[in-house]
Amino acid sequence: MSMSEVLHVERSNYLATIADLKSQGFEMCVDVTGVDYLTNMDRPLPDGVIAERFEVVVNLLSLSTKSRQRIRVQVPEDDPTIETLFFLYPGSEAMEREIYDLLGIRFLNHPDLTRILMPEGWEGHPLRKDYAVGAVPVQFKSVNGAG
Repeated sequence: MSMSEVLHVERSNYLATIADLKSQGFEMCVDVTGVDYLTNMDRPLPDGVIAERFEVVVNLLSLSTKSRQRIRVQVPEDDPTIETLFFLYPGSEAMEREIYDLLGIRFLNHPDLTRILMPEGWEGHPLRKDYAVGAVPVQFKSVNGAG
């Protein structure tokens, strides 16, 4: 039977908390993702947790104890930054780049914080709730023999 818990961590304690969990046997970072709560700022949170526009969510796994740990961190709109997990979990590199690309949350000390899905010159972050909805021209590459 697997156990799962959710920790709400202050941004200033994020890296230390993740490092501590890794030392306790959470050897795998399964997922890092981001959420824009612009339209749901009054969501329920535990007492003492102040809702911010953005949230970074990390899912860790301990194979030896068959346990999962979810970490949720509030990230303010006026300073959308948080430390990278790359040096603890190198596999988080691409996931953090995706969050940066689509939501605009910057991962401090990340080794290559560049766009991963959108073109380099793309303006804005398409998964933000206030991103203008509109037609995006689709570019097709010509293929030899295609009619």
